[in-house]
Amino acid sequence: MKHDIAIIDLQQERARGGKYLLIGTLVALLMMLVAFASAAHAQVSSHAPTGIAPASAPQIATPQISDRPVAKVNGAVLTDRDLLREMYAIFPYAKQHNGFPKSQEAAIRQGALEMIIFEELVYQDAERRKLAIAPTRVNQAEQAFRGQFSTPDEYQAYMQSEMHGSRQALRKQIERSILIDQELKAEVDAKSSISLAELQAYYQKNSARFQQPESFAFQSISVLPPRNATPDQQKEGKKRADDALRQAKATKTYQDFGLLAEKISEDDFRVNMGDHKPTAKDQLPPQVVKALSTMQVGQVSGLIQIENAYTIVRLTNHALARKQPFSEVKPQLKDELQKVKYEQLRAGLAKRLRANAKIEVL
Repeated sequence: MKHDIAIIDLQQERARGGKYLLIGTLVALLMMLVAFASAAHAQVSSHAPTGIAPASAPQIATPQISDRPVAKVNGAVLTDRDLLREMYAIFPYAKQHNGFPKSQEAAIRQGALEMIIFEELVYQDAERRKLAIAPTRVNQAEQAFRGQFSTPDEYQAYMQSEMHGSRQALRKQIERSILIDQELKAEVDAKSSISLAELQAYYQKNSARFQQPESFAFQSISVLPPRNATPDQQKEGKKRADDALRQAKATKTYQDFGLLAEKISEDDFRVNMGDHKPTAKDQLPPQVVKALSTMQVGQVSGLIQIENAYTIVRLTNHALARKQPFSEVKPQLKDELQKVKYEQLRAGLAKRLRANAKIEVL
């Protein structure tokens, strides 16, 4: 599940404007080329492990580079080298583990394939429009790229393994990346801005979204006897709860109460200073709401019994129901709507470029 989330997040980042690891900014591009060179070299020179992996270790698929074609876009050939570079961009953790989790490799590969096809379509469109890059800009980019290497030998090793020793090939790759970046900025980034009027209109139309219910933030210490506790166990639980209450009442600060919670509490919140982030009133047990409603910030409650369990709470914040003002939500809302608009523009661009393209997946 963690790997699934990571893949989704990274694929979304790759698809957003200004965040392309290869084409969002030139510096990011250069760093990724260097990282790929190191990872690819490790893949080619690696050998079979001599030990046996633990049964719990994820199965790893170790890709190999053969420069075989994986797709053709209007006749332009994309190879497994291009694909692997993009797979590392989507899932950079693979460089640390010498490969991709087998359970995720197919999804990573498919996402990478779609991305390199899209990038090639954008590049070809930029060429059709005869967009040009000044030689001085390519020179600066090339110089910055060389600066990513620790030594001249490391740079030369990259040039031999990735560019077959051709400086012209490197400059062509840099120019291609700049063109893609330039095209995306013109066709997507520049058009995805959201005006103040659009933000205000969305805020007014979706006013219910910005209504916040009454909520409480608090810390807790809990004593949890067995669910079907015997009378003796219930008596022992009450004794431990009384002792916990005595100690809780002696605390003076958030940290004092939190450290005590980590030491003696038996609920899941003990690992985080007993802290409960703001929670809507209707999502809390009535017994807890009743206690919190009568407390001041910083005050510690008495024992709150819920079935056989005992809880002690310390109020850290009580927020009444309110509508968030526009000024409060404006920055986050602007970012959210821009991302939505960016995705729509990018999808539209991809659809337009694919409409008359000949794409072959090999």
